[in-house]
Amino acid sequence: MPGKPDPDRPRAMGAWEEAFGSPPPPYLSVAFMCKAVAYEAQCKASGGLPSSVRRSLRQIAEGKPVADAGDGGLRSGSHLVREWNGRTYQVEVVEGGYRIDGKDWASLSAIAKHITGTTWSGPRFFGLTRRAASGR
Repeated sequence: MPGKPDPDRPRAMGAWEEAFGSPPPPYLSVAFMCKAVAYEAQCKASGGLPSSVRRSLRQIAEGKPVADAGDGGLRSGSHLVREWNGRTYQVEVVEGGYRIDGKDWASLSAIAKHITGTTWSGPRFFGLTRRAASGR
């Protein structure tokens, strides 16, 4: 009923404090607190978002255009090809990561390090960034 306190508010605030270790910010709705607590429980159970998605969301929150954030929007089934020291490497984009030579990897940077033996930005190594496209 509008104007009256939600009877579930104390329960939602308690669940929030238990999940996040601090009281909720003032004026959060009960529905939002319940969703946030449920999402936090899901993250604890299944590990949360992949690092690439978290990085993309952070870039978007910092003002980067959605089209430019993250891995360039690679879709599952896409292939990246890179030649290094006379060998051609083909990376397949799979759900949740990448596959090369039958082995799954969580990031392009890990694959680039595997190939070169040194630390690289994976997107840069595979030519997915503007800097790489114009600089090398």
